[in-house]
Amino acid sequence: MTTTSKTAAVGPPASGRTPTRRRVHRAWFVAAVTFVTIIGAAAFRAVPGLFIDPLNEEFGWSRGTIGAAVSVNLALYGLTAPFAAALMDRYGIRRVVAVALTVIAAGSGATVWMTAAWQLILCWGLLVGLGSGSMALAFAATVTNRWFTERRGLVSGILTAASASGQLIFLPLLSWIVDRYSWRPAAVTVALAALAVVPFVWLLLHDHPADVGQKPYGAKEFVPKPAPVPGAARRTLAVLASAARTGPFWLLAGTFAICGASTNGLIQTHFVPASHDHGMPITTAASLLAVIGVFDVVGTVASGWFTDRFDARRLLAVYYALRGVSLLFLPLLLAPSVHPPMLLFIVFYGLDWVATVPPTLALCREHYGDDSPIVFGWVLASHQVGAAVVAFAGGLARDAFGSYDVMWLASGALCAAAALMALVIRKRPAVLPAG
Repeated sequence: MTTTSKTAAVGPPASGRTPTRRRVHRAWFVAAVTFVTIIGAAAFRAVPGLFIDPLNEEFGWSRGTIGAAVSVNLALYGLTAPFAAALMDRYGIRRVVAVALTVIAAGSGATVWMTAAWQLILCWGLLVGLGSGSMALAFAATVTNRWFTERRGLVSGILTAASASGQLIFLPLLSWIVDRYSWRPAAVTVALAALAVVPFVWLLLHDHPADVGQKPYGAKEFVPKPAPVPGAARRTLAVLASAARTGPFWLLAGTFAICGASTNGLIQTHFVPASHDHGMPITTAASLLAVIGVFDVVGTVASGWFTDRFDARRLLAVYYALRGVSLLFLPLLLAPSVHPPMLLFIVFYGLDWVATVPPTLALCREHYGDDSPIVFGWVLASHQVGAAVVAFAGGLARDAFGSYDVMWLASGALCAAAALMALVIRKRPAVLPAG
């Protein structure tokens, strides 16, 4: 019996075939396509800070007016995200993302013919805002939840870093185009970048592991593809109503609103014009933002790794506290040229930029289970509302005070508040109220 058992253990399979090399799970290919797609859509994120001065000079629009268009864009980016997650459940990831990319291209391309501020709000605020909202982090959350049961923190970190990678690629290119030619060719470049990835989405992005007969990565059992969920808008609002009756939702929404205020709303929108106010060339300031993108990739992937191993609440508290301290020093660092303390700020801010996303996603999964992509969509909405408020307020502050100093200091104080809020999020999962 012993000899027979050993022979069975080491012998070839019953089919007579020798064991084959283990293949890479399809989930990683889907993650790679998602990564490329987010990079292509990220071109729009590089534009707002580059366009403020050129639009002000050409049309005479105040920075507050231009900031209002950016504010509409950021708000819609966030408010669309939870509905996009539900639409992906109803119509599939591929269809929703392909349409979103096309809308981004249409909105960005149409800006080249605008002559009035309301047209900027319509094209860049409304169209690009709606399209980019459907390409928001809810897209990454949906892919991660469907295709992975292991390494979710790492994958969410990698996919979140894709947007920073897009910024790294497009910021230097678009700033060079704006400096050498004008803002219009840069807007066309954004439109072409969004259109270029549509074929990848349509041909290569599968909606669910069951579509290719596979289990999610790390799953022990096959997961059937769920039936399309009707009533996407109704479900999205119902999930919001249930989540809003739990404390963790408001704490996550509050911290993420401050995250958006201190990144997309403040640094991404106003860092380039603020640096230009101190005599720094636009191309140099844009290159510094691109460097933030380099370290953003590193910081976000590392944060995903940390999230798989450490308490997400403590990670968030550390990230927000350190970000707030760095913002308090920024008014002292702005100068006509780049110097070592400024580089230190850029490196740190890049590492911390969206490092908050993996632990926030993890806490949404912990508390809200299968509804977590939609709940995260609403949390992301708060992120973008915070960004929208500060994008607009920053322009008003610059018009009123002649500098952005008050915005750096106020945002630093808000980050300290976010660190405290993260620490009081409950550790045990919240049970959504019935109804």
